[in-house]
Amino acid sequence: MVVKMKRIWIVPFAFIVLTVSISLSGCFDQTNATDYSDHSNWSYFETDTTDTIADVFFVCPTVYFGSDDSYNMELTDEDAKADFLGATNMEKGIYDHDSRFFAPYYRQVGLNVYTMETRDREQYLELAFDDVKNAFEYYYETCNDGRPIILVGFSQGADMCIRLMKECFTDENIQNQLIACYAIGWSITEEEIHEYPQLKFAEGESDTGVIISFNSEAEFIDNSLPVPNGTKTLAINPLNWKTDGAIADKSLNLGACFTDYDGNIIKEINNLTGAYIDEVRGTLKVTDVTPEEYPAGLDIFEDGIYHLYDYQFFYRNLQKNVQTRMDAYITNQGQTTHGD
Repeated sequence: MVVKMKRIWIVPFAFIVLTVSISLSGCFDQTNATDYSDHSNWSYFETDTTDTIADVFFVCPTVYFGSDDSYNMELTDEDAKADFLGATNMEKGIYDHDSRFFAPYYRQVGLNVYTMETRDREQYLELAFDDVKNAFEYYYETCNDGRPIILVGFSQGADMCIRLMKECFTDENIQNQLIACYAIGWSITEEEIHEYPQLKFAEGESDTGVIISFNSEAEFIDNSLPVPNGTKTLAINPLNWKTDGAIADKSLNLGACFTDYDGNIIKEINNLTGAYIDEVRGTLKVTDVTPEEYPAGLDIFEDGIYHLYDYQFFYRNLQKNVQTRMDAYITNQGQTTHGD
């Protein structure tokens, strides 16, 4: 879960619409639901289909700290919403090429919730997820019209995206609309994949309908909040797009980008670092940076846990991969991509 650090986080193509009519209403509990027909409850709600192929549904990472008597962000908190928009902007440039962008404000859990025991967090996470799935239902039933979907979430947002797939992607038709789910900065296990057949983990750089995930850390780290000791998460290396332990040299890193709250790239470093997947933890071991250069930045993380930098270290590789998977999806559908 990413939080702000001094307001800078270091951290015409006519698409042939699939004629699909799917109701997701059974997936949603409308009790105390946020009204997503009110577009002030969205940081982005782009409805213009001009020059677009797909839709991005983006779930923001953690920006809310919480307090002694507050565990979920209130949607009336304008300061928190400003941080929410800023955090969204920081990642938006990776995912929004040729796509409309949808990003709901939601009652995300505060950072304080992650200091609780795992079982005690769930009531607060359920409230956050109620908003996310309610927003997705509204988007899907009013705007999607059969268009391909890219789900995106980082940290808490990744957790929310995986929950969304578990509950609402059981229908084969909606599964077939999924280009990919980028659920970075949170764990997903083989047990979850087996329990939920609609969850498929990426095996290469261009497969579609799959989950892309990794958690960056130094080689000496053996425990973290996203991947506790004893957990083995699934991962794909964003430099070579392999799931084994092969070392990807830093020459494969197309550009680490550090962005501000407006989404501007304020610093870009080519070939910053290589990486490999740890065969025990399943985490992404980052080989050419140090904790002194890139400190954890939060008390809940030990230095060497590069959670805040997951997408920043691999920004250009992720950006290219989104386009690769989109092109593969369109090819598989027998259609032509924009610009061809």
